[in-house]
Amino acid sequence: MWHFRLWDVQDVAVFLSIALYMCHLAGAISIRSPQRSLTRSVQEDVDFSVDITCSGTPTIQWTFMSGLVSRSIGSWKPGVYTNITADYSSRVQAHGNGSMGLSDLRLQDAGFYVVTVTEETGNSKDFGFVLKVNEVLYEDLQYLVVTALALAFLVGLLMLSMWLLDKGYRKFLAWRQRKQMPENDATELQHLDGTAP
Repeated sequence: MWHFRLWDVQDVAVFLSIALYMCHLAGAISIRSPQRSLTRSVQEDVDFSVDITCSGTPTIQWTFMSGLVSRSIGSWKPGVYTNITADYSSRVQAHGNGSMGLSDLRLQDAGFYVVTVTEETGNSKDFGFVLKVNEVLYEDLQYLVVTALALAFLVGLLMLSMWLLDKGYRKFLAWRQRKQMPENDATELQHLDGTAP
């Protein structure tokens, strides 16, 4: 009932071998990360943490993309070399496991970060992160405090000016009333009985 021919089994074996090899090539590089979307504030540090598995020693390359801008951050081969571009040389820490740290964040650091892992055989895989950079809240509070102090000083200055003007006006009115009063009032004293002294 079941008729198997030898060449059918061989064809299946070859097909399975090719399929397994293709699966091995496709899954040879694995990149995982606990978090792909990160939010930090200006002047903070961020770690783009990755867990890379592959056969052999990979070449790791990081690239930054934002709008129309795309620039290389650096590339390295763990334990062999590290090549960080001049724009990032003082702020990037390259880790042997492929992770990258970026310190002293700026608003223009917000964007898309791509790590490309390339094996010695030429196979490569990309993995992306989104970084959002917020302005520091305390700078806004400092601005509000300085503005409030400036307004309070201005209000105090206006109140002092009004008080001084009021004092000056009252002195002027008093001086004017004294000026209008006769200086020598010739009032004669009379005795109670009506005779002159």
